[in-house]
Amino acid sequence: MTSAKSQNITKFLKLPYQFDENLLLTDLKVVNESQWIPHFNTGGYEGNWKSIALYSTSGNETNIFAMGNDATAIVETPLMKDCLYFKQVIGNFKCTLLSVRLLRLGAGAVIKPHRDHQLGYEDNTFRLHIPISTNPDVHFILDDERIILLPGECWYTNVNYIHSVLNHGKSDRVHLVIDGERNAWSDKLFFSLAAKESFFPPKEEVYSAVTIKQIINELKHSNQPAANQLIVKLQADLDALK
Repeated sequence: MTSAKSQNITKFLKLPYQFDENLLLTDLKVVNESQWIPHFNTGGYEGNWKSIALYSTSGNETNIFAMGNDATAIVETPLMKDCLYFKQVIGNFKCTLLSVRLLRLGAGAVIKPHRDHQLGYEDNTFRLHIPISTNPDVHFILDDERIILLPGECWYTNVNYIHSVLNHGKSDRVHLVIDGERNAWSDKLFFSLAAKESFFPPKEEVYSAVTIKQIINELKHSNQPAANQLIVKLQADLDALK
């Protein structure tokens, strides 16, 4: 187990899974023949940052928008028919799936420091990263701490906190990224690895009006209908803070 705690808060956690790197790469080769979509937040990164959906609300692999835990149920995209190991990996997580995507950060690319909205365990959701392809010169920074994520590992990251990624290497960094909804299964897993109370920081520690405004501005760059739905919800949250 590896975790980080600041003021008794677990902000990231290595889960007890080790997936087969070669089998992950085999399925990635299948996906590489499909159309990868540039991330909609064009102001939030430099270089090449693309995604493709393995599950989406429409069943379309180009629908890369990640919704929260009030989203419409997602279904497999056609890619999953030929990605049997991805399906096996995803099947380990006994919870409602909110988003399942591959994210590819090109060599030399940078994801600028930012927060995501309501994607920590305290929000009854959780984000998992399973590295497929990476290199030693990838710097993933979460709340000012570097985390080294190796192929086949599985990590929970509380992305309500400021985080960024710099790929200083000469190869792409590709992660399988899963957003899940908290349930009894996830509680048993997470609380066996770190104290229950460490997953529930005060809301004001990770949210502010400034943060919500920033997320709204980023979402406005998206052409996805779901982005507009989330903007409406975020604006309501912002109004409630006034």
